Amino acid sequence: MKTQREHRAYAAVQAARATTKIPIQTLIDDLVTDFFPLHGDRTGGDDPALIGGIGQLGDLPITIVGIQKGATTQENIARHFGSALPEGYRKALRLMKEAAKFRRPVLALINTPGAFPDKHSEDFGQGEAIARCLLEGMQLPTPILSVIVGEGGSGGALALACGDEVWMFQHSTYAILSPEGYASIMWKDATRAPEAAAKLGLTPKELLAEHIVDRVVTEVANADQAQDLAKAIHARLTGLLALSPEDLLARRHARYRHF
Repeated sequence: MKTQREHRAYAAVQAARATTKIPIQTLIDDLVTDFFPLHGDRTGGDDPALIGGIGQLGDLPITIVGIQKGATTQENIARHFGSALPEGYRKALRLMKEAAKFRRPVLALINTPGAFPDKHSEDFGQGEAIARCLLEGMQLPTPILSVIVGEGGSGGALALACGDEVWMFQHSTYAILSPEGYASIMWKDATRAPEAAAKLGLTPKELLAEHIVDRVVTEVANADQAQDLAKAIHARLTGLLALSPEDLLARRHARYRHF
């Protein structure tokens, strides 16, 4: 029998995975105006799971990168069920570096169970692409704010959560791997996923208490609710832009040394 803690933890996982979760592209369109998508990693590929581009957040031009799940079976297949390829992470890093060049803040929107684990990804350097996002992203002298909208799974999520602050929607999760994966590795029994979810401490409340994330925000389901989030993001990015690049990086590095 599941304990109350296991039930709550796994209920949070199911809520984060809900098909009714606002799509990343819809959220982008609700948050910013004049969104202009950018494509390609400049090494030969363009991953449809990774949306990137430039938009106008009020009076603030920003770069946006986000991992998008599909709304239909065909879209999910095309987007690898919200799991990015190496080309996707290279595209994200390219756009973040471009943002830093023009001192444009970056907003990362995350909803992924993890990076796509197929042969193509291994052949084309999935681990290296994620590591490069972390290594170079940590050193970019422009504000980076990450928001976990649904699932924040493994290195696939961490690659886009390497900036100044990480926020989470009320119904989202953030963990080193899925509860099913944890249960399969630890106990050779994926049916113990609820128990694994409780041990992982992956809910927004737990992660906020441990200072792994910086803020839990109200769930967004429509354009009106998105405006409240847009105002909060604008205020935080404006505050981070007021810091000198040196102070911004010192603050960022101190945040990660805490872990």
